[in-house]
Amino acid sequence: MTQTPFVIAIDGPAASGKGTIAKRLAADLDFAFMDTGALYRLTGWDVLQTGGDPGVEEDALASALWLQEHFTPEMTEDPDIRNAAAGNAASQVGFFPAVRQALYDLQMEFAAHPPGGKKGAVLDGRDIGTVICPHAAVKLYVTASTEVRAERRTKELQGKGFPVSYDEILADMKIRDARDSERAAAPLKPADDAVILDTTTLTAEEAFVQAYEVARERLSYSSSHSE
Repeated sequence: MTQTPFVIAIDGPAASGKGTIAKRLAADLDFAFMDTGALYRLTGWDVLQTGGDPGVEEDALASALWLQEHFTPEMTEDPDIRNAAAGNAASQVGFFPAVRQALYDLQMEFAAHPPGGKKGAVLDGRDIGTVICPHAAVKLYVTASTEVRAERRTKELQGKGFPVSYDEILADMKIRDARDSERAAAPLKPADDAVILDTTTLTAEEAFVQAYEVARERLSYSSSHSE
């Protein structure tokens, strides 16, 4: 009998620390990792690069369908999709239900069949625990104050050479948070059974340790009840 993959769903707003936590959990547990937000960044960036408007559904859907057909994990490592313009475009294209539907299959296939023969998968995004993997063994909702998240993202982008300011990032983040939380399709919110992890006053290490303890506890429970 084929064993169902152990799935860890990590949701939260931008720069909350969810990506760092997800990558480390995947590495420590030897699970596959997918940054689902990168799919939307890739879609939004493709719209911009092809001269389209990420706020126009037809343009956004065309890029999402192209990505659905041509996606490779290496695409998520493109540094261009990490700039502020790509982030804003990602939030715009993600507003459209048709775009989200086009990208769902990629995410669900990854969770159901983790590449590399891995026994589990860690996916981070904004609707993993609520829509993509509602039956995930572990659900975390990682958050932090808007000001702290804006400070983190500003330092991150400036460190990569992008000419951004804190005020600019803070304003963009507030707009994006509102758009993500208020959209009709898969709004950003914690799953009812998610563990809330507020990283506002935590170091990256402290946040990871708390997340790891939750994951290990559920993993141990799952293993003991499957024997």
